Parts: sequence; structure tokens; C-alpha cells
Amino acid sequence: MPQIVPIKELRNTNDISERCHAHREPVFITKNGYGDMVLMSMEVYDELLASAQVDFAIAESEKQIANGEALLDAKDVLQSARRKHFGTV
Repeated sequence: MPQIVPIKELRNTNDISERCHAHREPVFITKNGYGDMVLMSMEVYDELLASAQVDFAIAESEKQIANGEALLDAKDVLQSARRKHFGTV
């Protein structure tokens, strides 16, 4: 369940930090009854960022396929990488 906290509770920084780490989800901060900010732990932020990067890469790949770009064979790509970096096949 999302954690929603009024902005005046930001005075207790230790409590907010503990909430962010204990629940491993963002804490939503309200100001005058409206959403204002979102706080989260660095771990949760890194996970969200990594997930967004994967989603972006998938969307780019789907766009390339839709535009008719040729698909690459995984075995060929791996063999090429091995030759380039290790000098073997």
C-alpha cells in the first residue's frame, strides 16, 4: 500500500528514511493535500532506473523490427564477439 505523508513530517528525517528502506517503495509527500514529491531509497531508485533502461531497450528493438531492420542471429553475434575479444571462435 502506498505511503502518503504530509510535508510537515519531513522534519523527522530518520523516520522518513526508515520508511523508505523498510517498505522498499516510494513515499509520496503531500503539500496542502495535493501530491508534491516522491522520496525513495537509493536501492529502489536504482532498480526503477534499471527497469526503465530495459524497457527502453526493448521498445527500441521493437521499433527497429517494425521498421524492417534485419534480425541478427545470436550464434553469429557471439562468435564475432569471441573472435574480436578473445581471438577464438
